[in-house]
Parts: sequence; C-alpha cells; structure tokens
Amino acid sequence: MKISRYRELAGPQAATQPGSQGRVLLNRLGLTSKRALDLAEAQALARAQETYYARLTARTRFTVTLIRHMHHDWLGGIYDWAGQYRQVELEKGGFRWPPAERVADNMLNFEREILRQRTPCKPATLDEVAMSIAVVHAEVLLIHPFRDGNGRLARWLADIMAAQAGYPAPAYGFSGRGSKKRRADYLLAVQQGHIENYLPLARFFGEAILRRRELEG
Repeated sequence: MKISRYRELAGPQAATQPGSQGRVLLNRLGLTSKRALDLAEAQALARAQETYYARLTARTRFTVTLIRHMHHDWLGGIYDWAGQYRQVELEKGGFRWPPAERVADNMLNFEREILRQRTPCKPATLDEVAMSIAVVHAEVLLIHPFRDGNGRLARWLADIMAAQAGYPAPAYGFSGRGSKKRRADYLLAVQQGHIENYLPLARFFGEAILRRRELEG
C-alpha cells in the first residue's frame, strides 16, 4: 500500500525513498524495498529490546522521555526523525488520529494521568495486570506519537509491563493457525480502548499471557 494514505505535511517525515514508487519511507539505509526495510526494522528492534531489558527494572516508571528514547534507539539508525514526535496527519481505514500539533500535550497528559498511575506495573492478579497493560496500550496507540512504529513500540511497552509484574511477555499469536482471528480481535479491542472501554483489550492481553505460559510449558 502506498504511503499516500497519509495526509502529509512538508518536511522529512513526509518524504519517501527515491526509487520506491512512494511505498517506502525515506531512510538512512537507502532501501527501496518494503520487505528489506521491514527486516531492517525488525532486526533493529530485537537489538534495542535486548539492550533495554538489561537496563530497565521492576521499579522503572515509564515517562514520555523514556518512550522517545526507546523509539530513537530502535529506529535511529534507519530514520532521521526517530524519537521525534510526528509532524504528519495520519489517517487509515477512515480513522483519523489526533492532530500532530496535539501530540506533545497529549503525551504529557498521558504521562500525568496514566503512566504515573499504571507504571511501574506491580505484581498483582493477571486481570489487574492485563488491565494496566491495556490502558497504557490503548492510549499510546490513540495518541500515535511517532511517524511510524507505534504499534510495535506499544507492544514492546506491554512486554516490559508484563515482566515488571512477574508475568511472561504476551504471545500475540499474530502468525500461524488462528492468527487472522486474533489480529481481528486485537484491532477491535484497540478500537474499543480508544473510547475507554478497556475490557476487551485487557481480556486479549490476559489470554496472550496465558498463551505464553502454555507455550513455555
């Protein structure tokens, strides 16, 4: 799908890679293939996650500064705008995210009203932990603070929160048998979270954590 689905503003965040026919964001690696860029992002994410899992503890409270650093340390070798708030208006499937000019204020409110209350994610029942993860997840996805990578970053945060509370990382099940339904259930749950009905998303995370336990035996 071409990146033209975004309502773009001027600047580096609006640019696509020459030779990619508008399908790939302008990147430092000069990649014109979406498949190659996806692989580079996945490899960079794995490296960043390993670094942060060694640095973060059960007492780490999430802040907007930490989230921006995580995004930069993940994608900084690929995009000039890594770690910077988005400056483009995003729209997909008829849904338009809040205006770019509101991102900074929305993130500060997110920190004050949610991150300070829900993180660090303390040991509790699975239902309680899944609800905390769901609230943080839904709200950061609604703000959509970055040009790209918001969903993967939100799931990274969810993994850390689960670990803080003493649970395994969720097994999202987005590939293999049953993945199509799980993806659909997840997207519907995220949409409900946008209107502050967090229960479906909490249920999704609870089931994903139990799935991980089963996989690990």
